[in-house]
Amino acid sequence: MAHPPSAIPSEGRAISFGNGKLEVPDQPILPYIEGDGTGPDIWRAAVRVFDAAVDRAYGGKRRVAWMEVFAGQKSFDRFQTWLPEETVEAFREFLVGIKGPLTTPIGGGIRSLNVALRKALDLYVCLRPVRYFDGVPSPVKRPRDVDMVIFRENTEDLYTGIEFEAEGEAATALQGWLQASYPAEFAKIRFPQTSGLGLKPISRQGSERLVRAALRWALENGRRSVTLVHKGNIMKFTEGAFRSWGYALAEREFGGQVYTWTQWERTKADQGEAAADAEQKAALAAGRLLVKDVIADIAFQQTITRAADFDVIATMNLNGDYLSDALAAQVGGIGIAPGGNINFETGAAVFEATHGTAPKYAGQDVVNPGSVILSGEMMFRYLGWPEAAERIVRGMEGAIAARTVTYDFHRLMDDATKVKCSEFGDAVIQHM
Repeated sequence: MAHPPSAIPSEGRAISFGNGKLEVPDQPILPYIEGDGTGPDIWRAAVRVFDAAVDRAYGGKRRVAWMEVFAGQKSFDRFQTWLPEETVEAFREFLVGIKGPLTTPIGGGIRSLNVALRKALDLYVCLRPVRYFDGVPSPVKRPRDVDMVIFRENTEDLYTGIEFEAEGEAATALQGWLQASYPAEFAKIRFPQTSGLGLKPISRQGSERLVRAALRWALENGRRSVTLVHKGNIMKFTEGAFRSWGYALAEREFGGQVYTWTQWERTKADQGEAAADAEQKAALAAGRLLVKDVIADIAFQQTITRAADFDVIATMNLNGDYLSDALAAQVGGIGIAPGGNINFETGAAVFEATHGTAPKYAGQDVVNPGSVILSGEMMFRYLGWPEAAERIVRGMEGAIAARTVTYDFHRLMDDATKVKCSEFGDAVIQHM
């Protein structure tokens, strides 16, 4: 590796991956990026929570060997690069790590450091659990019904970043090719002379591995359903294909463990709706996982009005971006929303804060560290350390139930005690 040997903790060991499983030593080396803006404040609070959870869960038999790596503004200030190759290599070598929020460079270069890291490591699943903690302020009537896990495809769709600026040479050339080769499609562009263009690649391979990961996770964790969210009624060969490929994979690879709405449709066509309903009811009673789908715009409505109907959601990149943040708003906002970026085929995973850097609050020790703390909870569960993860959940539940919260929750709660970022970390530890 290119990074200096002194950066690697001497007392730890690397995680390995074989036969589809992580091999985690008792002292794993975990790379971390503290993040920009409020990142250092959040990290200082969060890492104390992590260490306390591991210590209380395992009585000193396990511990984390933390290894700082660099990206974002701190990296640029020190090394004149936003994302050093050494950082990518560290996550590749040690497999699992965690990061705070990163700034996005202005004026060209990398569009997004977060996206760049995901692509470099092929972290094709963005895993976003969304659940409610009692006492958290919510704009909806029944936030307790929200208990969903989103599998968002992380490498394709419009986030691929293939765009052509309006009236630029590339856009003009592409439109010329469209006009000559596919005139009917070109005619659909309302104002071609002033239109920017973007490409939306959705592949069978990318769709299948995302849906496969969602189905496996749902089955392993005793979930009830997987919902494919798409806009296939309009985008038939991209989002519609995602739906079709997802259903086909579910039946082909998980046949005896799932029941799909496409199976229901076939039985309805052959035997009638009553027979299809009876077949589905029997399959679910036997413990099969229901695989269904919903149009994206309807999903936004129904996850608010009928949240209990949703369990695991599998969707494409842009839909997943919108939907995960919208769901987070129902359960306290993005300030406590955790996330993980995972390649289930290689074991590589980077867990992360899902919010921005909030630079105006940097260094003030006031922001909510909940997003990174709960991302750490996800990380420990992924490592196979559920006892540590449970202590973090217990600590968060206790701190919020005691109404000991940072300013973002304090302004929305009655009779709450406002504490600093570091003090919230203390409260979480006290309630473990």
